[in-house]
Amino acid sequence: MLKRLSPLALLTVLALAACAPPESTGTPSAGAPAGSEAPSSTTMASPAALCEYLPDGEPSKPVDPPSTDDVETTGELTVTLEMTEGPVTITMDRASTPCAVHSFESLAAQDFYDGTSCHRLSDSGQLLMLQCGDPTGTGSGGPGYRFAEEVTGEETYEAGTVAMAKAQAPATSGSQFFLVYDDSALPPDYTVIGHMDEKSRAVVARMSAEGQDGSYPDGTGKPNNPAEITDVTVG
Repeated sequence: MLKRLSPLALLTVLALAACAPPESTGTPSAGAPAGSEAPSSTTMASPAALCEYLPDGEPSKPVDPPSTDDVETTGELTVTLEMTEGPVTITMDRASTPCAVHSFESLAAQDFYDGTSCHRLSDSGQLLMLQCGDPTGTGSGGPGYRFAEEVTGEETYEAGTVAMAKAQAPATSGSQFFLVYDDSALPPDYTVIGHMDEKSRAVVARMSAEGQDGSYPDGTGKPNNPAEITDVTVG
């Protein structure tokens, strides 16, 4: 059962957000959950017609923003990340978060995530996640665009959840995402893009079990395991 954030855990979340790029980091980010914005300020209606990908600096890797005239709003999308310790399969729900799923699918099709390493690991307290999606490996990189969060205010981040990272300001989702390998307590500000199956969650847990270097001010850090995404398969 998820617990309320303790004062210390909340500080960790805020610190993570501060280190992340406007789009991202969010889960934690360092790309991590922002936490300071009210859910209503980041909530976005689901109709694909409302998907808007706004320019946001230079992309960390050459990539085009998603189109906005072919966003699917029904069905599921299966994405498999080939990672250091094995495949991580994520089932994404287009109906719940069409704009985020459409963006992820577009980036994957352009090989944006291939050959990238997950840059941040939180392996203690109430935040247990591995953050990925920044080709620079620094926590400050993104796709050159940002978009609004798709949240209801009722999001939870139990083991197996995959969510988009963001900064503290609203509409700052981008390419970074985090893989929750055990139940975590976060404010409902991060778009839940999908869920891993149990086998995939175990793969992330194995990588996380090797610990991290504590290189970020909040006590999180780069994972000791290479935690590399070598390839992404969609469908």
